[in-house]
Amino acid sequence: MEVNKEIDTRGLNCPLPILKAKKALTDMQSGQLLRVVSTDAGSLRDFQAFARQTGNELVGQDTVGVEYIHVLRRR
Repeated sequence: MEVNKEIDTRGLNCPLPILKAKKALTDMQSGQLLRVVSTDAGSLRDFQAFARQTGNELVGQDTVGVEYIHVLRRR
């Protein structure tokens, strides 16, 4: 999977990872992929809700150690 942009939100708690992802997506073109790395356990459900509410596709989520990785496709 080729990611077009990645943002690091490690150490930030809700709602900052979502807000940074929202800002990053506005600078991207439709269909491009954004990878967000977070350490906030709540970000798993937050990004699911964010995708439903905004129409951006949540392509995948993964947990690696204490990091949560979210991949979104810009609508």
